[in-house]
Amino acid sequence: MIKKITKAKKMHVKKGDTVVVITGKDAGKKGKIINANPKTGRVYVDKVNLVSRHTKPTQGAPQGGIIKKEAAMDSSNVMIFCSKCDKGVRVSKKILGDGSKIRVCPICGTEFDK
Repeated sequence: MIKKITKAKKMHVKKGDTVVVITGKDAGKKGKIINANPKTGRVYVDKVNLVSRHTKPTQGAPQGGIIKKEAAMDSSNVMIFCSKCDKGVRVSKKILGDGSKIRVCPICGTEFDK
C-alpha cells in the first residue's frame, strides 16, 4: 500500500490548550493537549483516550506489564474549553493593533493566546 504524502493541516488547537472531547467514548472529558501533530491532524490529550500497551521488561522499565497511555485522536473531536463560559467553544480571531492575530472566545471574549 502506498501512503499518500499530505500537507500539514491548519489546526484550531495547540499544544498546552485545555480542551473538551465532543465525540467518542471519552465525550465530555477535559484535558490538556500534550502533543499536536499538524501533519496528520491528530492530538494527544492528557488522561483521555487511554489504551493498554503490553510491554516487555527493559532496562528503562524493568517491571514491564500492561501500561495505560494516551492514544492519538483527531483534532476535529475536541473543542477549546473556555473556563469563563465553562464549556467548549469555537474560537474566533481578533486582530491586535500591531497586526498580530489571537484566538478569543466568541461568547465572553476570553483570550486563549497569552
